[in-house]
Amino acid sequence: MAVALILAAIYLPPLGAWVVLMVISSLAQYEFYAMMNMAGIPVFRVVGILCGGVMITATFCTIGPTAEEIARAYRWEQFVMIATLIAVFLRQFPQKYNDKPIATIGCTLLGIWYVPFLFNFFTRMVFVWDSAGGSPNHISETARLLVFYLVLVVKMTDTGAYTVGRLIGRHKLIPRISPGKTWEGFFGGIVFAVIASCIFAWVTHFRIGVITFPLIHAVILGIVLALSGIAGDLFESLLKRASGAKDSGNALPGMGGLLDVLDSLLFGAPVLYVYARLVLA
Repeated sequence: MAVALILAAIYLPPLGAWVVLMVISSLAQYEFYAMMNMAGIPVFRVVGILCGGVMITATFCTIGPTAEEIARAYRWEQFVMIATLIAVFLRQFPQKYNDKPIATIGCTLLGIWYVPFLFNFFTRMVFVWDSAGGSPNHISETARLLVFYLVLVVKMTDTGAYTVGRLIGRHKLIPRISPGKTWEGFFGGIVFAVIASCIFAWVTHFRIGVITFPLIHAVILGIVLALSGIAGDLFESLLKRASGAKDSGNALPGMGGLLDVLDSLLFGAPVLYVYARLVLA
């Protein structure tokens, strides 16, 4: 459902996309804080979620396709991060009976950096590239293709890792974090990702909207996004193992919580954005 909502958001007007991104981020962040509570760590859930929402909103309101707008968005994001740090510190002062102040502050801030900060790269991808003459009421085809490409490659990594791991998996990857993952599945996921990336490049005639996307970059990005997605999956597995949770939540019947679906995308989104901005653009 979370992936479907993200894909649906890029076909909405910008304001609608912002609402959907805000809802997904807030619910995923709520799940993160719930896992911290399960681990016995008190967190400032309301402050953290509000700060995350302000971060995404600041980017939405200030970013655009020009260099000046991108720089302005970064300045506002830096301001929000500083304000967030101060807000969490101030929230700790009235806590008379909290015997874990460092853990509380640290995990509250981790929830902000892990979920809305990383998820905010979707906001950047959606509103930075423009191929529609600068229309404020239109999300460009470049943005839509970037988001679709990210979801395709990262989720094909998950599919490949699961399929190959189930069929021929024998050697455990990191059993203390995720006992079910294998080295065979690891390499299977990378192969599936590279194939999906190359097919996407071929179908789109080696372009992502206004971005030129040569085959060599399709191979490189397929590998890099697969690695980042696997890292994101392992990180969330570490969180669940530390908190004693089987799933991050129950928002998606049969699939667990939103974080269980978003974990690999959270690590993949900044990788794709940075690669597209520094290498492809």
